[in-house]
Amino acid sequence: MFCVSFSRAENADEAWSKDGVDVQISGQFEHGQTANDVPIKGVEKALEPVFQNDIFGRQFTLTISHLAAGKYSIAIGEAEVYFREPGQRLFDVDIAGTLVASNVDIFKTAGEFGKVCYLTSEVNHLDDAAGGPLVVKLIGRKQNAKFNTLEIKDASGKLVVALQASQLDDPEIAGSREIPTVDAPAIWKNPMQPVDVRVNDLVSRLSLAEKARQLDLYDGNTVLNDDQKAELGRAKTNAIFDARRIRTIGDLGIGAFHDIYPPPGFYNALQKSVIQSSRLGIPALFIEEGLHGYVGKNATVFPQSVNLASTWNPELANKTGAAIAAEARANGVGMILGPVLDIARDPRWGRVEEDFGEDPFLTGSLGLAYVQGMQGESLNSDHTVVAEPKHFAGHGSPESGLNTSSVHVGEREMRSIMLKSFEPVIRTGNAMGVMAAYHDIDGVPCVGDPWLLNKVLRQEWGFNGFVLSDLGAIRRLRDAHHVVDSAYDAVCLAINSGVDMQFYDFDHKTFQNAVIKGVKTGKISPETLDLAVSRILRVKFMLGLFEHPFVDETLDARVRHSQEHLDLSLEVARQSMCLLKNQGNLLPLKKDLESIAIIGTNANIARLGDYADGVHEGSEQGMLAQIKKVVSPATKVLFSDGGDIDQAVAVAKQAKVVIMGLGEWNGVSGEWFDRSDLNLPGKQEALLEAVVKTGVPVVLVMQNGRALTIPWAAEHVPAILEAWYPGELGGRAIAETLFGDNNPGGRLPVSFPRNIGQLPVFYNHFSSKGNNYVNGDDSPQFVFGYGLSYTTFQYDGLKVEAPQKGSTNDVLVTFDLKNTGAREGDEVAQLYVHQETSSVVTPTKALKGYSRVHLKPGESKRIQLAVKQSDLELWNGNHEWKVEPGEYTVFVGGNSGDGLSAKFVLQ
Repeated sequence: MFCVSFSRAENADEAWSKDGVDVQISGQFEHGQTANDVPIKGVEKALEPVFQNDIFGRQFTLTISHLAAGKYSIAIGEAEVYFREPGQRLFDVDIAGTLVASNVDIFKTAGEFGKVCYLTSEVNHLDDAAGGPLVVKLIGRKQNAKFNTLEIKDASGKLVVALQASQLDDPEIAGSREIPTVDAPAIWKNPMQPVDVRVNDLVSRLSLAEKARQLDLYDGNTVLNDDQKAELGRAKTNAIFDARRIRTIGDLGIGAFHDIYPPPGFYNALQKSVIQSSRLGIPALFIEEGLHGYVGKNATVFPQSVNLASTWNPELANKTGAAIAAEARANGVGMILGPVLDIARDPRWGRVEEDFGEDPFLTGSLGLAYVQGMQGESLNSDHTVVAEPKHFAGHGSPESGLNTSSVHVGEREMRSIMLKSFEPVIRTGNAMGVMAAYHDIDGVPCVGDPWLLNKVLRQEWGFNGFVLSDLGAIRRLRDAHHVVDSAYDAVCLAINSGVDMQFYDFDHKTFQNAVIKGVKTGKISPETLDLAVSRILRVKFMLGLFEHPFVDETLDARVRHSQEHLDLSLEVARQSMCLLKNQGNLLPLKKDLESIAIIGTNANIARLGDYADGVHEGSEQGMLAQIKKVVSPATKVLFSDGGDIDQAVAVAKQAKVVIMGLGEWNGVSGEWFDRSDLNLPGKQEALLEAVVKTGVPVVLVMQNGRALTIPWAAEHVPAILEAWYPGELGGRAIAETLFGDNNPGGRLPVSFPRNIGQLPVFYNHFSSKGNNYVNGDDSPQFVFGYGLSYTTFQYDGLKVEAPQKGSTNDVLVTFDLKNTGAREGDEVAQLYVHQETSSVVTPTKALKGYSRVHLKPGESKRIQLAVKQSDLELWNGNHEWKVEPGEYTVFVGGNSGDGLSAKFVLQ
């Protein structure tokens, strides 16, 4: 059995107040907490946590003040969760100077370990002026005295004191429940008033304890009974909220909930209880995951973020964000933890799949569209949510490719690359949430960096939402970064640095008490706390939670997994297919082939990627099942999972064409799954080589979350299709692409290295970088922006029009794009810029524009792309953003490695 105790010095008074009655504890005592798995018997499930917390000590006194004169019944709730035999703990209870119980033995009284019992007594109490406050003394005789709850009822049976041991405040936060006196009208209740006016008025009415509560995030275990939990501890789809659970939270309100994924009815009942139980009726914010689909049970799973990036299509990003928001909001969820806008420069890192790639311009533009889709024109609706870009900032380039590791960049690279992907979603997209990352940048942890969270994010960009810590990031200030030595100091540093809400960092009492103590001791100014609380309340007002806190319980069935969303998921998957090689035009395959062998670990399953917990990966939407639907009935389809290489080779020899389904899966890719090599995992490389040696034509289809090193395949396999993690309908998109119903138009959002020794490898490097190793050059296997099609395209007629001196107009780039092949298809026209001479080093080229264009055979279009002068700014030696005059080169083409070029001059 595990017990946590929090020591208190002798005479370190604690206090509790409600409805004018005050309770103070003094003497020799400590707080104790047993492990959650200690069984509690004899009470409702919702009350079990109450009896896992106690106060114990050799001798301590509970003083109850401001009781009216009269007769009262007193019940002291007890559960023995330490000693497993009678006689091991004995103590006395004295009430109002009378010994009412001697040698109390909780185990003996209750009859067994963990069972709740009550010590009861009645007392005739004079008012405080006549007889003094009511005093209850507990005196240990053998071991410590203890108690879990204290209830006092008046003669009518009305409960006037309902105290849990865990509700007593330590001396440094005593008085935190004191309610400020505000004589002015309650402006915050008037929906016609501006949001900020309402926020300021409401904050002025909150007690210090209520303010601290708004900064805290509670998990599903707080409000879910065991029989209501599905996988991962989330709510079952038929769960009904047990209103008694709200008693474990108390009356201070709730900042936010996470990891519930509530069905609509559960959400409404829980939200109603939160509002009714808190003094001012402040609703809770529900925050959940939804990176590429709301993670509630059986919601639509869209292709992973790396797929969305491969479409180079902001319109699809916008629609995807809107669809995810609609499915989440129908269940009461008001905030989604996404998108991920880290710049993914190291493919060893397992979270590359969650990103929009290695380029800040592409990531920023897709992120902006995604956020605008999620948040819509107004958050006050039944289909929009707060977007929370993450992980702020620089998280995608960790030391050694290991998640949460240090990031070693200077301010110029931070501003020019790492922050550029976030800036448009804040400045233009008005994202109302941001997640502060785990790691440190140049030795300064992100959650403890006021330069990052206050100066850049708020003062320079005008961010008006709230900052949520990544899970455990505040705790890491103490446990990993060692920049503080206590939970109290960690909380104060984070709040002062611009973090507004913790994410499971410390238990609620530790966190909230640290906030309160910080204000009382002056370590956190009242103004800083009020700003943090205001940011969270502003979001709640903007979501309309005060006027419309509940959801239409019929809406979820209409939007969750709707046909419209499934069609969108399929379209994203189709447009994300990246054809990397097609030697001899092996693809598309004919549908009436005599025989096809489908082989490999990923051949018979739809790989969904990380953050798709609400749906199980299965074979129904896998490549094998979907190919069978596409080919002719006469085609013989053979299958091997590749586990037995000899058997797989035998199957391959029976076919006219082999389709290999290889790549990665959860547990190899995803959060916390970083790799020290990037080859095809396991025996897949040996399997691939053995099958290719049969001489049967091979098509390699990869489902994976990061760029892999596949030099042998790039040389020996005639056709390679990169499918990434294409969502629940990805198998269909793959089949349509292989057999010509979908012409691949996806383009790589990351560079593919030839080997791991090149890392990091990205296209927008400085010109000073070397280009040769003793055993080869440094060029990537496949460059950023690369992708083939079943047709061909031609660029011509490049023209650049630079603005006049002193003008702020855009640089206009026009060119002709023609489909010179026999099939209609999509080309992603990409525009890169290089500054020939600059005051600080700049990349050899940097993406500054793109457009996905659909062309019929022989069709030609005149394309114009505009480059904003602000996108040509550099962070100069004086630490200023400036557009420098001089000569620039524009590159236009189908990837970052080739195309037309022309020069222009900015004066």
